[in-house]
Formats: sequence, structure tokens, C-alpha cells
Amino acid sequence: MYLKRLEIQGFKSFADKVEFEFPSGITAIVGPNGSGKSNVVDSIRWVLGEQSIKNLRGSKMEDVIFAGSADRRPLGMAQVSLTLDNSAGIFDVDFDEVTVTRRLYRSGESEYLINKASSRLKDIQELFMDTGLGREGLSIISQGKVDEILSLKPEDRRGLIEEAAGITRYKYRKREAERKLKDTEDNLIRVQDIVNELEERVGPLGEQAEKARQYREWKQQLDGLELSLEVHDISENQSKEQQLQGKQLQMEDGLAQLSAQLSGQDAALAQLRLDAQQEEANFQQRQQAFYDLQN
Repeated sequence: MYLKRLEIQGFKSFADKVEFEFPSGITAIVGPNGSGKSNVVDSIRWVLGEQSIKNLRGSKMEDVIFAGSADRRPLGMAQVSLTLDNSAGIFDVDFDEVTVTRRLYRSGESEYLINKASSRLKDIQELFMDTGLGREGLSIISQGKVDEILSLKPEDRRGLIEEAAGITRYKYRKREAERKLKDTEDNLIRVQDIVNELEERVGPLGEQAEKARQYREWKQQLDGLELSLEVHDISENQSKEQQLQGKQLQMEDGLAQLSAQLSGQDAALAQLRLDAQQEEANFQQRQQAFYDLQN
């Protein structure tokens, strides 16, 4: 495994896209003061997942984005891509090359990619475990780090040797296991609290359940009684309806008879009126004859 290529754009002093090729045999990058050699190292540390801005020689994470100059406007994004040879299969991926990319926007949003596929910081950290390239490894040693190593106490130097021995993954697994255990303990405490709360509610809930059962029984009885009452009312109403229909038929028959009698009486009355008119005419004739005889 060796470093093959480094692409930097918008990171610190690298406003334009810069690509570093590292062919076999290269041992150093040289340049005058202020040429950006330290920024190259910072870009490698940053793309490997460094989260401490102090280790990147800044005060806030936005400081890694090109801040502008007298003739250049500030940029809104910093991006670094690191390509490593994987022909020996050191990384657990099915590619001969592994390219890790990190982007940071001035809004604070960030992206991580592995071979152009969206990833998480955790994925990148796990990818470099036990390879010596992790941000906690010793593949990147600054000038201040050398003095720190030389002045370490024996117990601190032991930790440094353990890091160099490649036990990062095991430490990570240990931390993950401890975190999961802590989460499990917290969950057990919450579960116990819930159990205690439920136990306190068992009594009242039992009483409520008994009341609900009694209510259900009484409700079923009430529904049955109401149904029986409705059936009884329907039967009684049907009987009354039949009786009323019979009376209606009788009354209709009587009405028809009365109507016939009334028609006959109307005819007789008409005849009587005719007779009366005839009698009136006769009376008038006789009265006139009486007047004539009297004259």
C-alpha cells in the first residue's frame, strides 16, 4: 500500500485544483517557506477524518476553506481526495485503488465519499483501522509530535507503541462494546422503571377491567331487552294496525251505504221540489181564477 495521488481544491491556500502524483520512489515534497507544504499534510490529515481544528492549525472548521486574497474571492467549499494503492488487498474493498474524498461547505454541511460513493465518517474511520493511516495512527507525525514523543513518560510511550502496533480496531471495538453495554444498562434501567410503573397501575387497571367487563355484560343484557321490547312493540303495533284497517274497511262500507242513501234522498228531495213547484203553479192559477170570479 502506498499513496498514489492527492487532489486538493479550495483547501486553505489551494484555491485552484491541485493534483499531486506520488510515483514509486518519491520520498519528500520540498519548497520554500509559505509554499503550502504544511497545508498538504493538513489536507491528508483532514481527509482521513480529523475533527480537531487545533490539529489543523485553525480556530474553527471553516478556516480550512480558502478565505480569499487580494485578487481572489473566497470559496464556498473545500475538497480533498486521497487515492491509495490497494493491490495488496489491505483495505477490505474490491478495488485496486481506494479514493477517499471529504467536502466541507461554508454552510457547515460536509460530505464523505469512498470511491465516489456517499459514506459516513464512521465508514472512513473503520476503513483505515489497522492500516496505520487512521487519524489516531502514527502515519502523520508533525514537528511538534516528534518533540512530544521524545518527552513522553514510559506509561505514555507504552500507549504510543500500542498505537503503532495496530490495535486501533480493538480499542474501537472495546469502546463500541462499552458504549453498547452502557446503552444496555440505561435501557434496562428505563425498562425497570416502566415495569415498576406498570406494576403500580396493575391494581387500578384490574378494577377498570372488571368494571369494563361488568359494563359489557350489562350492555349486552340491555341490548337484548331493548331488542325484545322493540319486537314486542312491533308485534303490538302490527295487531293494532290490522284492527284499525278492519275498522277502516267497515267505516268505508258504512260510508258507501250512507252515500247511496243520501243519493236516494237527494233524488226524492228533488222530486218533492218539483211537486211543490207544480202545486205552487196550480195555487196561483186557482187564486187568479178566484180573483176573476170575485170581480
